[in-house]
Amino acid sequence: MSTVVVFVHTGREDAVDLSRTVARWLAARGHRVVAAPADHAVMTGTGAAAAQGPAAGPVEVDDGTSPVELVVSFGGDGTMLRASRRAVEADAHLVGVNLGRLGYLAEVEPDGWEDALRRYFAGRYGIDERLLVAAEVRDAGAPPDAARPLPPALNEVVIEKQANGRTILLSVAIDGAHFTTYVADGVILATPTGSTAYSLSARGPIVAPTHRALLLTAVSPHSLFDRSLVLEPSSTVELTLVGDRVAGVAVDGEQQADLEPGAVVRLTAADRPARFVTFGDRDFHQILKAKFGLNDR
Repeated sequence: MSTVVVFVHTGREDAVDLSRTVARWLAARGHRVVAAPADHAVMTGTGAAAAQGPAAGPVEVDDGTSPVELVVSFGGDGTMLRASRRAVEADAHLVGVNLGRLGYLAEVEPDGWEDALRRYFAGRYGIDERLLVAAEVRDAGAPPDAARPLPPALNEVVIEKQANGRTILLSVAIDGAHFTTYVADGVILATPTGSTAYSLSARGPIVAPTHRALLLTAVSPHSLFDRSLVLEPSSTVELTLVGDRVAGVAVDGEQQADLEPGAVVRLTAADRPARFVTFGDRDFHQILKAKFGLNDR
């Protein structure tokens, strides 16, 4: 049978309760259920932050080495972002059960989990491949082979100022040719999946998540040119921090590194996609309509 990795929003009791129920259901059908250490502690009732109620039963700690077929997320989009990294690492399929507020990423509503899993294990599902951003950081003056890779981004990579009230200067090169230098609070390189996340708040375009493109958007640029760029998925973007101010680089909202002047962040489409399981009953444009409260005219 399959090895299934479970991720859960440990701060939501309903998510923990449901993850425990599903873990027992999976184990009863012969599947091996594993979870990251923090999630495992809450699900099994062994951690200080463990929720009340019956424990999940035979859930093992995920050591990151076993072959995995399926990753299941219980929570909102933040939990899905965590789960997606493990799914990509294992080249596994990803199912999200939505217990969050926005729910752009999760395919399944809480009352539909059993039907979804039965359909999955019966082979009655589809796969949406989502483009990821691969990024690496090279310190000022360092040779190209000294670059440090960052985790792949499902939503976006952001290079952003660290001091309040002070912009940064980012020189942008696309496919080896200088494009412009932004004086801005930062620059976002987003995926189509991430077009409804931070990129949206910076007035970036909304792009269907299964599209293949890279979305370059400046954050509060001090410039008359403030339009986003929709780039080919084969493009390479290099952002060089110029001037004398420091910055930081974050992947899907998690800070990864501090950048000193002269540092370069190189961004491309990742070689491997995230594989979202679909059941044919969600429509991205109808989700947008519901989330934004758009009325028929």
